[in-house]
Amino acid sequence: QVQLVESGGGLVQAGGSLRLSCAVSGLTISNYVMAWFRQAPGKEREFVARISRGGDSDYYADSVKGRFTISRDNAKNWVYLYMNSLRPEDTAVYYCSPQTAQSGRYDYWGQGTQVTVSS
Repeated sequence: QVQLVESGGGLVQAGGSLRLSCAVSGLTISNYVMAWFRQAPGKEREFVARISRGGDSDYYADSVKGRFTISRDNAKNWVYLYMNSLRPEDTAVYYCSPQTAQSGRYDYWGQGTQVTVSS
């Protein structure tokens, strides 16, 4: 079965940096657009970033553009999110997910990793 295991979250001061990692098993990520999402307390899950199958193009939510960078290692089946200039409003549980090509939906989720940014 498909498993996604996110890691790398933690407590960081505003202006700091973190690198999140997502280990994927049960599918070959080179066949999928991969994305990161986040969910803050009391809010809906929201899109953060996505990266093409080959890693040659990416797309970001306006709220993180210029501060976050998504990358992937297809050989290792891992996806990463580099987060710089973190703000308190970035506090959330972060998830990675593969995009199902046929539907465009994101159907698989891990447990997420908590990122807390203090002011």
